[in-house]
Amino acid sequence: MAPQPKVLTPRSLAVLAVGLVILGILTVNRLASPPAREELLTFSGPTMGTAYRVQVIPDRQSTDTAYAARLSAAIEETLESVNQNMSTYSPDSELSRFNASDGEERFTISEDTAAVFACALEVAEASGGAFDITVGPLVNAWGFGPNGRHQPPTDEELTALRSHVGYQKLHLDVEASTIQTIDAALYCDLSALAKGFAVDQIAEALDELGTGRYLVEVGGEVRARGMNQRGEAWSLGIEKPVDIGRELQRTVRLHDVSLATSGDYRNFYEQDGLRLSHTIDPRTGRPVAHRLASVSVIHPSCMYADAYATTLMVLGPDDGLAWAEDHGLAALFLVRAGDGFEERATSRFKDGYGDGQPGSSGGTIEP
Repeated sequence: MAPQPKVLTPRSLAVLAVGLVILGILTVNRLASPPAREELLTFSGPTMGTAYRVQVIPDRQSTDTAYAARLSAAIEETLESVNQNMSTYSPDSELSRFNASDGEERFTISEDTAAVFACALEVAEASGGAFDITVGPLVNAWGFGPNGRHQPPTDEELTALRSHVGYQKLHLDVEASTIQTIDAALYCDLSALAKGFAVDQIAEALDELGTGRYLVEVGGEVRARGMNQRGEAWSLGIEKPVDIGRELQRTVRLHDVSLATSGDYRNFYEQDGLRLSHTIDPRTGRPVAHRLASVSVIHPSCMYADAYATTLMVLGPDDGLAWAEDHGLAALFLVRAGDGFEERATSRFKDGYGDGQPGSSGGTIEP
């Protein structure tokens, strides 16, 4: 026989009602009272022609002044090392000295620079040359190098410059930390992944100091580890690629991964009514000319995220999306569509980060 339903007496109903009220009060109080923020150490300053910002949630036993000084010193030393090795603006940097050499003799480089070259050549090969660090002469010719803007190159000048471009002309020996080229006029530019590498290096330095919760940002490239002050994943904004001001497109929540963005909306100029972006397609020798305004990549390594974002920016909205899908990347493309932007995302981005909140049209990002 099926059990008979239990009849609630007036006393039982009263007790249940009181219990529900208490539960409701506890729930409201919990929602209305977010967990207390933990201490946050912030370090910032200029670097590599841009700026850096590092936020660290220290161990409660390591909040003394000496500990903060050690963190600051490690950050500054790391940035100085990367800049001294890979800057094209400093004539004394390791990269500048290699670019000035005849290239025929094996040129000894640091292990760090060798690691960046190795990543660059790997991505260049995988992308069929859409990513190519030997694009330096073309970057300079279009006015985005150390010498600043000037008259764009003629077709004849572009043809001559392109004859000295090609990652296949580089020979890297990672074990020996040497680089060699068959073209004395070759000029390498590591700016498409040096900032990402700097982020990774700062993160490693913080790890060595026992810091397991931080957010590192250099020139817009970011790496997050652990949880933020509220014990949640770090909330990061992806910008709407507008030319004036800073607006939010959407937010993503990250921990233990990196985010890098490449776009045409910050470093560009107009010539005869055409937008000339700093992103140069090594295969044509010209600034990219498509509707892709920006692309953001999420990856464990900020260096690879940086390189992949540039690669996808060169490939464009269609080929780039297909390439990103083929390589299993979490990537968000913002494509110009009328007066706004159309979002296109890879399946990996949708699965892992597609629940982020879109930004309102009037949303702004604080500097």
